[in-house]
Amino acid sequence: MEFVLSEICQQIMAARGAERPVYICGGRSKDFYGEPFQGGSFPDIAVLDMSAYHGIINYHPSELVITARAGTLLSELESALDEQNQMLAFEPPRFGSASTIGGCVASGLAGPRRMAAGSVRDFVLGAKLLDSTGMVLGFGGEVMKNVAGYDVSRLLAGSMGILGALLEVSIKVAPKPPLERTQVLDADESRALELFNQWRGLPIAISATAWSQGKDEGAGRLYIRLSGSEPAVQSGVRKVGGEQLPDGQAAAFWNSLRDQTHPFFQARPLWRVAVPPQTAPLRQGPTLVEWNGGQRWLSGVDSPADLRAAVAARGGHATLFRYDSKPADVPVFHPLDDGLKNINRRLKQELDPVGIFNPKRLFPDF
Repeated sequence: MEFVLSEICQQIMAARGAERPVYICGGRSKDFYGEPFQGGSFPDIAVLDMSAYHGIINYHPSELVITARAGTLLSELESALDEQNQMLAFEPPRFGSASTIGGCVASGLAGPRRMAAGSVRDFVLGAKLLDSTGMVLGFGGEVMKNVAGYDVSRLLAGSMGILGALLEVSIKVAPKPPLERTQVLDADESRALELFNQWRGLPIAISATAWSQGKDEGAGRLYIRLSGSEPAVQSGVRKVGGEQLPDGQAAAFWNSLRDQTHPFFQARPLWRVAVPPQTAPLRQGPTLVEWNGGQRWLSGVDSPADLRAAVAARGGHATLFRYDSKPADVPVFHPLDDGLKNINRRLKQELDPVGIFNPKRLFPDF
């Protein structure tokens, strides 16, 4: 792999010298995400394919840490974890067989278990980044308490590659729960959100929740996954009620949410909204609710400006997640206030002063 790394460094240095923008990619399963690729605006762009830089470097099952190169397939990493009855607790979307761990971290996306386990950045212990000079920068490490100063490794989660090329990442992993059960009950959206609020204050081993709209207006189905020891799961079942979903159907349902193969995700445009979980129904169109009410997927939104204003008033943000075409005046990600935008701009300037990495992928103006 040293030869592959040397080639990558040479490509970066050549691009910097020519001031050519660099588009970083791996399995290309997330090309849809973020601002549209501005190939027409940059006719002399360089594509940096990280898929050849792959492989698990270290795996310490007893320490619950795995370190892998950015091009390592997510399926390869999860297969190694599965042999030790361990998992990536944040359940990253796979979007197909070509998904890589580098793309997983760079996108910062998490699946149904995020509500109980935490986000991608909560599990990033360390990372190696290739900057625009071709220098390899190391941040963090392979243990929890090893950071002095700014924890840059976690800033890379969700950065969409604008700070540099992610080379390696160390991830905290988790044991698989000994038992899981999914309960289902009928409820409209308001009732589902009310139940979420009730359950948050109780000691229930809930690892995922979802509410999907039914065919009839106002109707819907509420899914609750309970994970843990048998006594904890059985206690949770008694508290949430409902009917048990057979294990095979339950696994298929949660995987359809994790990998976004559920029919709801075929809508275009598709909005991803993050709000405080106790927020009342948004009434902005067909809705799918996850994360105890904290994440809401919307289709049929008439006015992006009205949606973002309503969400911002509730302390949240809205992302145009998938689309066939996008109005030029509608950014993909919720606009930042001036203070946060300046922080991001300064961080970009510090790590990529020439501005060659994934220009305009995260922010339309840099």
